[in-house]
Amino acid sequence: MSMQAFTSYLKLEKNYSDHTVKAYGRDLDTFTSFCRDNYDETDIDAVGYPMIRSWIVSLSNEGVSNRSINRKISSLQAYYKFLLKIGEITASPLAKHRALKTEKKVEVPFSESEMELILTEIPFEEGFEGERDKLIVELLYATGMRRAELVNLKLADIDLANNTLKVLGKRNKERIMPMLPSTVRQIKAYLELRTGLEHARETPYLLLTKEGLKIYETLVYRTINKYFSLVSPKVKKSPHILRHTFATHLLNRGADLNSVKELLGHSSLASTQVYTHNSIAELKKIHQKAHPRNKK
Repeated sequence: MSMQAFTSYLKLEKNYSDHTVKAYGRDLDTFTSFCRDNYDETDIDAVGYPMIRSWIVSLSNEGVSNRSINRKISSLQAYYKFLLKIGEITASPLAKHRALKTEKKVEVPFSESEMELILTEIPFEEGFEGERDKLIVELLYATGMRRAELVNLKLADIDLANNTLKVLGKRNKERIMPMLPSTVRQIKAYLELRTGLEHARETPYLLLTKEGLKIYETLVYRTINKYFSLVSPKVKKSPHILRHTFATHLLNRGADLNSVKELLGHSSLASTQVYTHNSIAELKKIHQKAHPRNKK
């Protein structure tokens, strides 16, 4: 019962995505299996820290990284905090737990010259898929949006009259993003080919597969990896690195940190209710002044 209630709590009260909820569930299932197999205990509500510590040692011996172990323990911590909240336990077995030490990940952004090569010199495929792939790169770099936000963009979110788009971010927070002229041009070029797709009129989503279906996160990752492998020797080539690149390039060109945080959706001003016409106009100025793509 507690597990089902926990899942509902994550979805309904915390507004976590299905992906996150499933990840929490997998971690709890893994720990439950460990307790059952090693201690003949099936009720993880009643376990103490020594059993959790034993699981941590077991995971480490299996070669699981400290970062991954910390993530799994975070799932457990969230579960026990929930049990405390509903009064099923009086103390969390993880109350005094300290996270394992991890090396700080260094994310190297793409350079401005690499971005220039991708968007002006590397030939994208002819036809619909090429225009779509170029739009994927353009949107990620020109707005800094997350991969999931890109996948879930809808036609109705694009406001070509005002050169803005609406993004539904984490925990269902909406934010309005200014669009560069280069982004608007690429959207228009893509939309001309999108209309000819089968099922295109039946789906509200902006970015589609050649079959006329909504794109998926793996496709976005493969697209970024495919094209950036042509211009960059960097080991990590992912949609998240483009988000990091967006922020880095704006900051390097003089944008203030609070404005960049707001554009990324990290600010408490992420909800559309708090935006005024003036603040959107100011964000547009900062965005267009600092973004390298606005010179194109």
